[in-house]
Amino acid sequence: MIRPAAILALLACNASCASAQPSRAKHVGPRPTLVVLLTLDQFRGDYLERFGPQLTGGLARLTHGGAWFTNAHQDHAITETAPGHSTLLSGRFPRSTGIMANRVGVEDANEQLVGLPNEPGASPRRFRGSTLVDWLHASDSHSRALSVSMKDRGAILPIGRSRQQVYWYEPEGVFTTSHYYTDTLPEWVARFNGQHLPQKYAGHSWTLLLPDSAYHEPDDVGVEAGGNGFVFPHPLPADSAQAASLVRVTPWMDELVLALALDGVNAMSLGAGPGTDVLAVSLSATDVIGHRFGPDSREMHDQVLRVDRALGVFLDSLFRMRDSSRVAVVLAADHGVGTIPELVSDSVPPPTRVSLDAVVIDVMKKLQALHIRPDAFDLDQQVVVLDRPELRQHHVNIDSLLAAFAVAARKQPGVRRVDRFADLWRADTVHDAIARRWTHQFPIESPVELVVTLSPFSTWGGNTASHGSPYDYDSHIPLIFYGAAFKAGRYGAFVRSVDIAPTLADLLGVPPTQPLDGVVLKMAFKE
Repeated sequence: MIRPAAILALLACNASCASAQPSRAKHVGPRPTLVVLLTLDQFRGDYLERFGPQLTGGLARLTHGGAWFTNAHQDHAITETAPGHSTLLSGRFPRSTGIMANRVGVEDANEQLVGLPNEPGASPRRFRGSTLVDWLHASDSHSRALSVSMKDRGAILPIGRSRQQVYWYEPEGVFTTSHYYTDTLPEWVARFNGQHLPQKYAGHSWTLLLPDSAYHEPDDVGVEAGGNGFVFPHPLPADSAQAASLVRVTPWMDELVLALALDGVNAMSLGAGPGTDVLAVSLSATDVIGHRFGPDSREMHDQVLRVDRALGVFLDSLFRMRDSSRVAVVLAADHGVGTIPELVSDSVPPPTRVSLDAVVIDVMKKLQALHIRPDAFDLDQQVVVLDRPELRQHHVNIDSLLAAFAVAARKQPGVRRVDRFADLWRADTVHDAIARRWTHQFPIESPVELVVTLSPFSTWGGNTASHGSPYDYDSHIPLIFYGAAFKAGRYGAFVRSVDIAPTLADLLGVPPTQPLDGVVLKMAFKE
């Protein structure tokens, strides 16, 4: 658990040095020519300890040889993929990056996909500010970056608005990008797609990596996967097109992304020096498997073992291509995940799947009676936004409207808090982590009126297991710095994902071009 005293000290530091530039300290060893950010989507911070004895690959290498921060968090309230990725190399909370939820992430109809014009477009246009990639490029115009993922937001958001090489996977079985970055795929990506590797998984089955006795989780939990296909093995269709789409819900997706990343390092000569390049790799299989089967499933156990082995092969291959003493690796995650609500037995009140539809319908009826447009009141999952001019024009008492909604919402099973967002900025954000994380989510001038926080392990329905809450099980992530400059060991201090970018900037001696929310984690360095 987070210790209030640690937070108080950290916030005190932030108040005085949030806008300070890295110290440009002299670090042990030569300056890295390659920075590698490895992001594991929906990888809970406790997985490294929970499965540690069985890890033998890349995760084992990083935990044993890196500076491992065991109390690291995505310190904002809507712990989702897009906001989480936006913090990693920007050093800023979602309130500053502009990426405040998945639903306002990277979708962009004006930037169609290269080679797939009928698929939804994507770009970083909503992203605000800069990232480590921009700071490096400002210092050295020859610095380059490659970012790859299964997800468009996982590939786009770590490097912000920078027009570098960014690629993600589409269900058609190819990696592509959008016209925001380029109008044609480079030869090396086209050549990778031409191997038709995803289609070759047709007819294959996902089976256990280790003998059955190595797994303590039951394999017959009916609530997993919506009650369908929740027992090993998990076969892919014999049809190659179907297999190329469904490979996204298997551990093999991570292997494909890592293979593309290695091809990119070779083709682009990333990390060959003399300057510093960036490789960002976001692995998404843990997220889709976690949503389908939950964090306590046998499937999740096997996925962690498999991503460990895949990262081991990746690091071995990378270090054959580049001098390991000139490579700095960071392992992180965009968020955690909660236990499937139906499997939580010791939570009071018991968790549930929440809907506020009935409360919203009641509000809409009252507005309709006053001939007010329905969209003057909007509940976007856990956030209430109003059209204040429209309501004032019809002489609606806005405070009374919000108070009535809050009272009704708090009566719904699974709702713990309904807060006026403006009030949270005056709350005790040291001892009230929920208030602190909401203020990190949206800027103070945001039009958000109310924020709804569910009870622990309750969800908004949908997936078998989910995330997106301000609780530690959703915010706790792994954070490891690995390389010649970092001092191996375990560090229990409370740190945040926004501390990654300033720490790397300090290592590389490049100044951020704007104030940051994060601080340099100086204890990670050998000096």
